[in-house]
Amino acid sequence: VIQGQDDWGVTYSSTEIYALKGSTVDMSCTYRYPSTVQRVKNRFWFTKESKDVYTDLRTDPQYSGRVQYNCVNNNCTLRITDLRESDSAEYKFRFIIDQEDGKYSGLPGVTLTVKVSPSAEIVEGSSVSLTCSSDANPAAKYTWYKNKGNADRHLLSKEPQLVFSSIQSSDSGEYYCTAENELWGKMSKYIYINVTYAPRLPSVSVSPSVEIVEGSSVTLTCSSYSNPAANYTWYKEKQKLLRGQTGIYHFSSISSEDRGNSSCKSENQYGEIMSSSVSVDVQYTPRLPSVSVSPSAEIVEGSSVTLTCSSDANPAANYTWYKENGDSPKASGQIFTITDVRAEHRGNYSSVNAKSPFTKLCNGWTKCVRVFGTGKSRVAEQ
Repeated sequence: VIQGQDDWGVTYSSTEIYALKGSTVDMSCTYRYPSTVQRVKNRFWFTKESKDVYTDLRTDPQYSGRVQYNCVNNNCTLRITDLRESDSAEYKFRFIIDQEDGKYSGLPGVTLTVKVSPSAEIVEGSSVSLTCSSDANPAAKYTWYKNKGNADRHLLSKEPQLVFSSIQSSDSGEYYCTAENELWGKMSKYIYINVTYAPRLPSVSVSPSVEIVEGSSVTLTCSSYSNPAANYTWYKEKQKLLRGQTGIYHFSSISSEDRGNSSCKSENQYGEIMSSSVSVDVQYTPRLPSVSVSPSAEIVEGSSVTLTCSSDANPAANYTWYKENGDSPKASGQIFTITDVRAEHRGNYSSVNAKSPFTKLCNGWTKCVRVFGTGKSRVAEQ
């Protein structure tokens, strides 16, 4: 859900969350602002505001020791541990920039409802029974409902017992029953069912999703539906990069060594699952080239000589060959072959590999072909 207009906005990953007392909850958002903004001075989550004064949750005594922020680039996750019923509230994100009147709050925010757990933990796939009873004469008739919100209710059963033979995560929510006879009818209190389950298949993304240049800032994000909240571990190939409570891995200055396929694992006490891999393709300038001459022994006038230039680069480099003190290129391509070596070919040759906008010159005039009038020649390194 995106809140805001024009170049300002806050996107919440979810706008309504139910959680159990004593558990941990994560709320995430991304935010945006005009490209003219140089710096974000402050960013925080709040529930309380009075006369344009906003209370950062980190300074609110009600949440002392229970609040963590994980903010990277334009993403910010709020984690609240040891939830209390009093934590039920609307949570909003606010950021302040380095310009006059540069303040923005994402409204409406995320509505958190904290419920008391039923008598035992309920795990997805288990059998669960809800029983309604009431002292009545004549005997009462019972009806079970699930609360859908907005005064909506969904009739589930007209039996005293509501049975889930294999309960699913989608069955989480508020339930209540009614007991009626011809004299009167009564409604029970709500009971909240919180179905715990192993993480679903994680989704992974790379930001920016366009061309990634060496030295730039890059963020890998992994998210997965689970209950309770999952922990995440990022891997490059089979090497562990980071394990933490949020699925964000940040390269402040990415290098060519960071390129490759990465994946993340999402896990909680009920199971774990690996994501599909995401490719990180880092583009970088050509490295210092190496140049070779073949044959490397003496070269006979009239024979063939091959000069080869190679350089690590992404995308692959283009090559151009020059002769020392010559303005015009002699050849293009990684390999330069002189099929009939003559005296006028003697001299120093250099390869320039280029891929706009980056260009690197081979380390000076690195190879020299010397052709002698005797009909013999040799190759010398300079």
